[in-house]
Amino acid sequence: MKLVLLGAPGAGKGTQAVRIAEYLKIPHISTGDIFRKNLKEETAVGLKAKAYIDKGQLVPDEVTCEIVELRLKEADCKNGFLLDGFPRNLQQAKALDKMTSLDKVVNLDVDLKALAGRLTGRRVCDKCGESYHISTKKDEVCDKCGGKLYQRADDTLETVNSRLEVYSASTAPLIEYYKDKGILVDVDGMQSIEQVFESVKKVL
Repeated sequence: MKLVLLGAPGAGKGTQAVRIAEYLKIPHISTGDIFRKNLKEETAVGLKAKAYIDKGQLVPDEVTCEIVELRLKEADCKNGFLLDGFPRNLQQAKALDKMTSLDKVVNLDVDLKALAGRLTGRRVCDKCGESYHISTKKDEVCDKCGGKLYQRADDTLETVNSRLEVYSASTAPLIEYYKDKGILVDVDGMQSIEQVFESVKKVL
């Protein structure tokens, strides 16, 4: 199954993506992960991206699309994949249409105001990347690996509000785009992690 997972920052995409990918036995493709891999391995496209990152600029759509396209050509994507963090805008969505056809686009529907509180309370492990929330996690030690928890720079209130504005402007129009194609399914992202996952399984 070829899937895209949509949702505002903090909607729980990362958490659900891991579960869905395990459930369907398909690779979870996070654009952040493949960017880091290409940068680390200094691939041709990774070096292209690095040139922009080093100048503090956004990586242009065509370079992002090239990185994703190369990843989708790898053998483990033969039976499907789950894209998380791509496409981020209509230009990327149209580029993705040329690379492959999608079965479903799952949109984690959330209240943006409630999200701000969810994001600013998020804490991440500095070793394994596991996420927690201060509402349920009172200490600063990761349950998984014992690493130290910290607040990401992009989880401060000012940055969160800015990220949500960017999402509303560029990524939200994708909801209409995929709705028009008849492949969008909405899932209530304000439920508990388990309830969201059960809802996703039902729509798939």
